[in-house]
Amino acid sequence: MKRKIVLFAAAAVILLFPLRLRLKDGGTVQYRAILYSVQNVHRLNPDLESGREYLEGTIVEILGVEVFNDVH
Repeated sequence: MKRKIVLFAAAAVILLFPLRLRLKDGGTVQYRAILYSVQNVHRLNPDLESGREYLEGTIVEILGVEVFNDVH
């Protein structure tokens, strides 16, 4: 029983513990784990005609599928 609890805790840590990555695109921070990814986006806008200097928002992916995107 004790061994199952230890294995479950180890699997949870491996699958759910995120690594923090700072991208060199203007300030985006990405938190990546095996099961999910969260990006706090702050990057330069490639569309010069839109009038906005930066794109800002949050992107959430679970198992590689984008479930939330609030970047504008």
